[in-house]
Amino acid sequence: MRDVITRLRYRFWPDHIIGEILSKRWTETAIPVFVLLLVVFWLSQTINNFLTPASFADISRQAGEIGFVALGMALVVIVGGIDLSVGSTFALTNFCALYTLNVLGWPVSLVVLSTLISGMLLGALNGFLIGVLRLRAFITTLITLIIYRSIYELLIQNNSNAIAAAFPDIPAWDFIGYGAIFGVPSVAILFAAIAIFGHIFLTRLRPGWHINAIGGARRSAYNSGIPVRRTIALCYVACGGLTALGSVFFAARLGTVGGDIGMGMEVIVLTAIVLGGITLGGGKGSVTKAVVGTLIVLLIINGLTTMNVSGGANRMALACILIVASIFDIRWQKNRNSIIGKVYVSPTYHDLKAPSPTERGTGNPIEQNNKLSDIEVIGLGEIESPEDVILDRDDNLYAGSRHGDIIRFLAPDYTKKEVFAHIGGQPLGMAFDRNDNLYVCVGGMGLYRVGPTGAVGKATDETNRSLFSISDDSRLRLADDLDITDSGLVFFSEGTVRYEMDEWPIDGLEARGNGRILCYDPNTGTTKTVLRGLKFANGICVAHNKQSILFAETWACSIKRYWFDGPKKGTTEIVLDNLPGYPDNINIASDGTYWLALAGMRSPALDLAWKMPGFRKRMAKLVPTDEWLFPNINNGCVLKFNGEGEVLETLWDLKGANHQMITSMREHRGYLYLGGITNNRIGRYKLKNADPDFVQSEKRWGKK
Repeated sequence: MRDVITRLRYRFWPDHIIGEILSKRWTETAIPVFVLLLVVFWLSQTINNFLTPASFADISRQAGEIGFVALGMALVVIVGGIDLSVGSTFALTNFCALYTLNVLGWPVSLVVLSTLISGMLLGALNGFLIGVLRLRAFITTLITLIIYRSIYELLIQNNSNAIAAAFPDIPAWDFIGYGAIFGVPSVAILFAAIAIFGHIFLTRLRPGWHINAIGGARRSAYNSGIPVRRTIALCYVACGGLTALGSVFFAARLGTVGGDIGMGMEVIVLTAIVLGGITLGGGKGSVTKAVVGTLIVLLIINGLTTMNVSGGANRMALACILIVASIFDIRWQKNRNSIIGKVYVSPTYHDLKAPSPTERGTGNPIEQNNKLSDIEVIGLGEIESPEDVILDRDDNLYAGSRHGDIIRFLAPDYTKKEVFAHIGGQPLGMAFDRNDNLYVCVGGMGLYRVGPTGAVGKATDETNRSLFSISDDSRLRLADDLDITDSGLVFFSEGTVRYEMDEWPIDGLEARGNGRILCYDPNTGTTKTVLRGLKFANGICVAHNKQSILFAETWACSIKRYWFDGPKKGTTEIVLDNLPGYPDNINIASDGTYWLALAGMRSPALDLAWKMPGFRKRMAKLVPTDEWLFPNINNGCVLKFNGEGEVLETLWDLKGANHQMITSMREHRGYLYLGGITNNRIGRYKLKNADPDFVQSEKRWGKK
C-alpha cells in the first residue's frame, strides 16, 4: 500500500511541472500581464466609458509617446545602466521639433531628422561619459538631467512666445500628431513596428545578445571579446534617439513648450520597466516587459487623473508603486530561483523487477565470466571517451573523442591515427550511410554528417515542438545513438529533453521518462519525433527484418522494438526486460543476432533507491554528484541476443582491467571492437565462429 501511495504521489503531483514552468522566461512576463488585466478590469468598473474606441485611441497615442522612452530606458537598464536624464532629453528634443518647425519653418522631414539627431547627440554625451570614460551611470545622468533641464529653461525663456504664436497648417505634421490608419493611431503603428524589431534584436541578433551579456556580467563579457564600452555607449545613443522619437509625436499632438514638459518622466518610465519585470541589476529584460509596464503605468495615471486626483498625489502614487515593484522584483527573483531549485529536479517512483541471476554456476547464459579480461588494446592513452566505435569498408577504425574530434585509426594495425574531423562537441553514436557519409550524434549539438573527405555539416538540431509539452523539446539536447534504414531514414535517440549533455546523471536520478526517438529524413530535411516518454532512450539498431528498430531504454533496463514499416507499423513491443545492467548501444551481429553493451550493472542498493523518490531528491541536494548512488561501472559486459529476446552469450570483464564501462561494440571481420565513454582506449576481442568477411556497412548497403 505504501508503494502504491508513493507511486501515485510522485507520478501525479506536478512539482516537476511547476519547476519547468517557473524556469521559463515568459513566466517573468506573466505576472505583469496579470496585473495589467487587473488594472483594466478595475478601471472599467470604476470609470464610465473606459472601454470605448475613442478612449483606447487616446491611450494608445500616449502609450506610444511614453513607450518610446520606456524602450530606450529598458535598453539602458538591460545593459546594466540607468538614464535619469530622459525627461530633460524629452523636453529639449520637443523644443527642437517645435522651434525648427514654427520658427525656422523647416519641412517636416527635416524637422523629424534634426530632432532625432539632437536626441542621439544628447544620448551620446551620456554614452561617452558612462561607456567610454566609465563614470557611474546614476550620478552622471543625474548631472546631465540638471544640465539639460537648465538649457531647456533658458531656451524657452527667449523662444516660447515665438513658438506659441505660430499655427502651422501642415497635413503631414497633423498626421504625425493625430493621424490614424484604419482607426489605429500612427504613433501606435510605428511603436508596434519598433517594438517587434526590438524583440527580434534582443532575442535573435548578436548585438542584442551582447547587451544581455554585458548587463549580466560585464567583466565576463569583456573577457569574451565583446566590445563593452562601445556597446554601452551605443545603448545610450539609442535611448536618446527613442526619447526624441517620442517627443516628435508629443510635439505634433500638443505643440507646447511649457516648463513642466518631461518633468517626472524618468520616474514614470522607471516605474514602467520595473512593473514590467525588467531587473534593475541588468542582464534580464525584454521589449514585452517594457510595453506591459508602460501600459500599466499609463492606465493608472489616466485613471487617477480621471478621478480628479491631484498631480502631487498622482506622483506620490507612482513613487509608492515604484518602491513596491522594486521590493517585489528583488524578493521574487530570489524566491523564484529558490522554488525552482526545490521542485525542478523531481524524481519519480521507478520499480525495476529483479533481474536474472548472473552468478557463476547458475547455468544461465548471462552468468559472469572473464572473457574480456585479456584482449587486444588499441590507441591506449591516445584517445579519450570513445563512446562509440565504427569501421569503414577499408577496415579503418573511427571513434569519437571528448575533445570534439573524430579520430581515425588506420588499418591494418591501427598504430597510426589522425583527426578525421573536428566537430566541436562530444561525438556519441555513429553510422555510415550508403554513400560513406558518417552520421554522428553530438551531445548538446544534434545530428551531424561528415563526408568521406572529413567535411562536417549539420543534419539537424531541432524538431517540431510537441503541442502539449511544458519543456521546450524542439531543440535537441542529448542526441545519443543512431542507425540508418535502407531508404536512408536516420533514426536516432535523445536521452533527455530536460537536461543538457553534462547534466544527464540528473535525468537518471529522476527516471521520469524524458527521452525520445526521432527520425530525420535527409531527402526532405525534416525531423519528427516518433516515440516519447522513454527512460533515457539510448542505443538504436535497424533490425534484420528492415521494418523495425531496436532501441535501449537505459534506466528501464530494457530493449524494445518499434515497427516503422510493415503490418505492425507504429507499434512498440518489449524484446528484453529486467536486464542485469543498464543497456547502451546495440549493433547487428554476423549471424543474424544482435550485440548489446551494458554500460553499468545494477545493484540492490540502487534498485531500492529507485523506489524511494524522496531519498533520491534529498541525495541530489545534499550529496555531491560524484558521491550519488550510481550503477556499477567497474564491470564491463557485452551480451548477444536474438530477435525473440533470448540471451545467447555474454562477455564480461569482471576486474574492469581493460573496459570497466562498455558503451558500444562493433563486429567487423571476426573481431568485436569495444568503446567506452570513460575509457582511454579501444578494445578488440577475437570472436569464435564469426564470419571473417562480415563488414557491417557492406552487409547493409552492399559492396561498391
